[in-house]
Amino acid sequence: MSDTQTRYNPFARVLRLLTLLALSVLVAGCSWFSWIPGIGDDKDEEESLEPAKLVSFTPELDIDRDWKVKVGQGFGKKYLRINPGVVADRIIAADGYGLVVAVDRFTGKRIWQTQFDKAAGKGFGLSALLDRNDPSFVSGGVGIGEGLVLLGTTKGDVVALNIADGREVWRSNVGTEVGSVPTADDGRVFAQSIDGKLTALDSDSGEELWTYNSQVPRLTLRGTSSPVVANDVVYTGFASGKVTALRVENGEPIWEQRVMLPEGRSELERIVDVDSTPLIAGGAIFAVAYQGRAIGMSLRDGRPRWEKDTSSFLNMAEGYGQVYIVNDEDAIIAIDQNSGEVVWEQEAFARRKLTAPLAFSNYIFVGDDEGYLHAIAQRDGRLLGRIKVGGKGVRANLVVADGVVYASDNKGALHAFKVVLR
Repeated sequence: MSDTQTRYNPFARVLRLLTLLALSVLVAGCSWFSWIPGIGDDKDEEESLEPAKLVSFTPELDIDRDWKVKVGQGFGKKYLRINPGVVADRIIAADGYGLVVAVDRFTGKRIWQTQFDKAAGKGFGLSALLDRNDPSFVSGGVGIGEGLVLLGTTKGDVVALNIADGREVWRSNVGTEVGSVPTADDGRVFAQSIDGKLTALDSDSGEELWTYNSQVPRLTLRGTSSPVVANDVVYTGFASGKVTALRVENGEPIWEQRVMLPEGRSELERIVDVDSTPLIAGGAIFAVAYQGRAIGMSLRDGRPRWEKDTSSFLNMAEGYGQVYIVNDEDAIIAIDQNSGEVVWEQEAFARRKLTAPLAFSNYIFVGDDEGYLHAIAQRDGRLLGRIKVGGKGVRANLVVADGVVYASDNKGALHAFKVVLR
C-alpha cells in the first residue's frame, strides 16, 4: 500500500461534504442545521434570531377556513416550496414525494390523485446520504397550462400530467434539477434548471425545441426563477443577477438587463441570484435580486426606469399601482411602480420566514414559518387579520381564486380560506 493510500481518511471527505451542506442550507435561508455542535449555543444570539412575537391589533376582517384536505407526506426537510395551482373548478397540489392531487376548489372533494414517481434507490454519494434522511424529489411545481399539470424533479425531469384525470402525458429530462415551477404557454413548456439553462419543450410531446444557457456563479441560492411569457416573449431571471428576454419561437435573446453586479470579496457576498419570477404589470417588468436591488424596467427593451436597494429571493406581487416585496429580513415593502419610491414598510414579521406576498382586492396575504396566515392592507400595510393554519409552517406560495385563498402547509394539508369583513 502506498504512503498516500495509508494517509487517506474517508471520514475527512464526509466532513467536508457535511460542511458544504451546512453552508448551502445557510445560503438558502434555512435554519435546520442548529444540531451541529457550536452552532446556536449562544443564548443572546438565539434570542436575536427568534421570530418576532405577534403583535396585538384590532381585526378588521375574519379569515375563515372553508375546507382542508390532506395531500401526501408534505414537503419534507429539504426546504421545498411546492405551490398549488388553480384551473377552472379545481386546484392541484403535490407533495415532495411524487403524489399529485386534484381537488374541487369549492368543496375540497378529491377529483383524482396520482403517484407519478417514487424516490430512487439509495446508492452512494452526497445526494444519497441526504436521501436516507429525506427522499423527497419534487423540486418544481405546480405549473398549469396547455391542459397540463407540470412538475420538475431533482433528477432533471419535467413531468406533464393530463389536467382532467392525472394520467402522465410525457416526461422529458433537461439535465439537472428543475429549480422552479415550469411554465406553459403558446404550445410550449419552459423549465429552468439549476445549471443556468432554460429549456423550451413541445407541450404535446415533451420534445426539446431549444435551450438557452447562462453562466452560473460558483455559489448560488438553491432554486431558480420561473419563466413568465407575454406577447411571444419569455422572461426569466438568472443566478448571474440578470433578467433576460428571449423569443418564444427560437430562444433568441432580445435583451438582457443586470439587476445587480456581484460585489464583495467572498463568494457568499457575491451571491446576486434573481430567483423570483419577473413581475409584469402596466407595460413594465419588475425584478429583484438577493443581496442586491429591485428594479423596474421597460418591457420592450429592458431599459431601467428605477432602482431601489433591497434583497429578496421570493416572488413579488402588485396592486394599487405598487409592487410588494418581502425582503430577506421579512419586512413587507410597498414600492411605487412608476417612481420606485417606498410607499410604506411593514416590519411586524421580522424573522418569521414569510412566504411570497399574495395581493388581491384590498389585501396582501402572507404565511409564516410558525403556521400563521396574515392579512394586511395594500393601501398602508396595517394589520387586518390573522389565522393559525398549522402544519408546522407555510412555505409555499399562496394562490387565490374568486376571493378564496389557498395555502399548502409544510405537513401536506391544503387549506381554503374565505375573507369576511367585520
